[in-house]
Amino acid sequence: MSPVIGADVPLLQRRDTPTERRLLICRAVFNVSTTIIGAGIMSIPATLKVLGVIPAFVLMVLVAVLVDVSVDFMLRSTYAGASTTYAGLMKENFGKIGSVALQICIMITNLGCLIMYLIIIGDVLCGNGSEHLGILQEWFGIHWWNSRAFSIFLVVVFVMLPLVLYRRVESLWWSSAIAVLLAVVFVGICIGMAIYALVKGETQTPRMLPELDGSASFIQLFTAVPVIVSAFTFHFNVHPIGIELGKPSTMATAVKISLVLSAGLYFMIGIFGYLLFGESINADILVNFDRTSSSSGVSALLNDVIRLSYAVHLVLVFPLLNYSLRATIDELLFPKKQQLATDKIRFVSLSVFLLALSYVAAMVIPSIWYIFQFMGSTSAVCLAFIFPGAIAIRDIHGISTKKDKIIATIMIVQAIITSCLAIYTNVYNLFSGTTS
Repeated sequence: MSPVIGADVPLLQRRDTPTERRLLICRAVFNVSTTIIGAGIMSIPATLKVLGVIPAFVLMVLVAVLVDVSVDFMLRSTYAGASTTYAGLMKENFGKIGSVALQICIMITNLGCLIMYLIIIGDVLCGNGSEHLGILQEWFGIHWWNSRAFSIFLVVVFVMLPLVLYRRVESLWWSSAIAVLLAVVFVGICIGMAIYALVKGETQTPRMLPELDGSASFIQLFTAVPVIVSAFTFHFNVHPIGIELGKPSTMATAVKISLVLSAGLYFMIGIFGYLLFGESINADILVNFDRTSSSSGVSALLNDVIRLSYAVHLVLVFPLLNYSLRATIDELLFPKKQQLATDKIRFVSLSVFLLALSYVAAMVIPSIWYIFQFMGSTSAVCLAFIFPGAIAIRDIHGISTKKDKIIATIMIVQAIITSCLAIYTNVYNLFSGTTS
């Protein structure tokens, strides 16, 4: 395989012993799971409100299965050829145009995720205007120093910046492990709250199926699809995390474990969050925890723990997505220069620029739902389904079976149809003044 261009050495070095292999798979599971879960878990309950419980569960399972298949296409083609990055894989199959298209999609998706993380952290710490107060404002009152702009600025400078300056993905596995643990704690507390509210008879009755009032309502269902697609998109980190595991089956094992873990957490937070808040659930479920503590019988302290734990989770996820975004931009702009991690000035400059851009965008964009829908119907669906399916159909190494090509074709067609419907619905909502 050719050396990695524009990125640091990948996470995992080859080892032969079973113990080392298990350890590396474990680390890969942490990093993949952290990349998957991210901010997606915040909007999953809102998709149950749109779709109903049963269709949402079916859609999550279907997307998880298709994601597993698409990653398998990528891994087999990667190990059969000479590429060591997703962009290199696209260039190998479709030339420079394919590589650039892939890099643009990664930049849109990852930058969108980083912006979402800062928006959510801002919601937790400082609230969102008149809608709700943040933790800092609830504790200390409203002051200039706990305003949204200043608080997020402090987080970016004193927390995010040191984390994004790690030069190896391997150095981030410990933060990924903590992030996964915090996500599990977050879901566990929500389950406990829902059970407590259920015992007291204070839960909402979830709808098993969507309410359809006509063709417009049916098309509206497709607005939830991009959110779930975005929540399962991690393909930009497949190569940085797993290329040097040595065998596709090793990374495939880590991916399967991560998908099962993530899908389980998604559905649990979806159903129990829906039980707690019903039709009043927000696109960012963290917003609900400062509105309904009395109705759900949960103390303000527990609500604060829930919000803070997930804010810390997002802080720990941030550098992992920033890593692949930074490497992709460097590979696009400086394809012939030395590795990014060995050029201190370029590395630091690009890291600071991405942080500043994410911060400014987070100050302007009002809601994570808009970012989820845009990414899920454009860049994320290309990364997760269209590009891997096209690689399997192109099959320059002659490794795809007839079944693979049929599945890849179905994957691409369904991705295009659902994305077009989602885009149409969002445009319709924009001009008609309706919201999801």
